[in-house]
Amino acid sequence: MTNILGIFAKQPTPGQVKTRLAAATSREFAAQVADAMLCDTLDRLAVIDAERWLVFTPNDASPTMGVFAGDRYQLIPQGDGDLGQRLEWFFRARMGDGGNRVVVVGTDSPTLPVDFVVKAFDDLQRSNVVLGPANDGGYYLIGCTRRVPAAFDGIAWGSSTVLSETIARLDTATRLVLLPPWYDVDTLEDWQMLKGHVAALRKAGIEPGIPRTEALFALQ
Repeated sequence: MTNILGIFAKQPTPGQVKTRLAAATSREFAAQVADAMLCDTLDRLAVIDAERWLVFTPNDASPTMGVFAGDRYQLIPQGDGDLGQRLEWFFRARMGDGGNRVVVVGTDSPTLPVDFVVKAFDDLQRSNVVLGPANDGGYYLIGCTRRVPAAFDGIAWGSSTVLSETIARLDTATRLVLLPPWYDVDTLEDWQMLKGHVAALRKAGIEPGIPRTEALFALQ
């Protein structure tokens, strides 16, 4: 049984990432946030016992993304199409390589507990699909085993209906397991919530584990 973890990420270029945060702050600050969250996510999830991939966009960003990946992640471009087409391609490619359990996360949830990702792989021993619902109506994690679900076509990506549309596309044979809800950081309000969460963790004596992202709190 092979565990495969894919981290879907954009090259942190000003004007191309965190556009909603950029609209309320600046393109440069939003790119710094994207860069920091990417680094922190890769560091946190490098402990996962799996074949780990950094799945990046744009397709010509291999030199830059290779610096982020180091020797901890294999590199592969996301390819063309909308997010659903790129996700489906990655799942099919990894299943074709013999991967029995494939889990994908993004980099918008820097405080996502590592245990949630570990649990996703464990849950795939008794289910076909695992989903981690996000508070904005999407999902922060999706995983599957044995077959790729028909869950990626015709989705209004970036909207508050992504999760409900995904669930509606799962057939009756799908055995679904849900992880606990978590949050993404896309807007200035999300950023402020993240700052409050990290302050609460520190007050409770818990190390947040996102040093690069936390270092930017003083800027905004």
